[in-house]
Amino acid sequence: MITIGVTGWGDHDQLYTGNVAARDKLKEYSAHFPVVEVDSAFYAVQPVRNAKRWTEDTPDGFQFVVKAYQGMTGHERGKIPFESKEEMFSAFKESLQPYIDRNKLAMVLFQFPPWFDCQKKNVDYLRWCKAQMGDIPCALEFRHQSWFKEHFREKTLQFIKDEDWIHTICDEPQAGEGSIPIVLAAPRSDKLLVRFHGRNVHGWQKKNHDNWREVRYLYNYNKEELAQWAEYIRTLEQKCEQIYVLFNNNSGGDAADNAKQFIDMLGIEYSCLAPRQLDLF
Repeated sequence: MITIGVTGWGDHDQLYTGNVAARDKLKEYSAHFPVVEVDSAFYAVQPVRNAKRWTEDTPDGFQFVVKAYQGMTGHERGKIPFESKEEMFSAFKESLQPYIDRNKLAMVLFQFPPWFDCQKKNVDYLRWCKAQMGDIPCALEFRHQSWFKEHFREKTLQFIKDEDWIHTICDEPQAGEGSIPIVLAAPRSDKLLVRFHGRNVHGWQKKNHDNWREVRYLYNYNKEELAQWAEYIRTLEQKCEQIYVLFNNNSGGDAADNAKQFIDMLGIEYSCLAPRQLDLF
């Protein structure tokens, strides 16, 4: 099964009819896509009441990919409000309970930063993270090229399999060590994650620019690029039961349009979507 959506539900204006209140956007989003990434969880461990409301606002069968809190992956921006890593992981796991209770947690996404390279201390930390998460399904996304350089590629994939991580395949700009290549592999036969970050090479690494975070994911995939990925997905589908696909090229509002194009290209019709809101005018 191929499940396609985008990251976040607040920035895709073309999905919403009329003046939709922010708290109601997820309800309408779920009429278009069967999965979403909760990127707000990266910036703060979300209160349980938020996850409870979000799971209640979406239909049965809807799935969430919850991004791991930044302190868990070494992205710390400012003081982390926890006394220890153990306390931090415990609070994060508690925040997941509503998703788990309603069978709506597809996975937790651990996206590590570009400076998290392939060395022993980082491998050990990945093992520690996985042990902390227990049987909660967790996807692993790297940003440092070293993990998939020729002499480490197969060992990295074997590690992902042995430690029971979900492999994350990325389509992103090839801009040196701070980006990874497309690695078309399915270490696990049950779940796989694919994330589209766009191919804006010039905007990917320009961290000194004031609007860097706005232009980083500024990209609109063309039909030829999506068609190539449709072939990749069909091949991967022979190796893995459930493939989740998330479009993260949000800067120019292209993610939702590209995701819909991709759904049409693959000939998918979802039966678990919420009823579509009607615009009277």
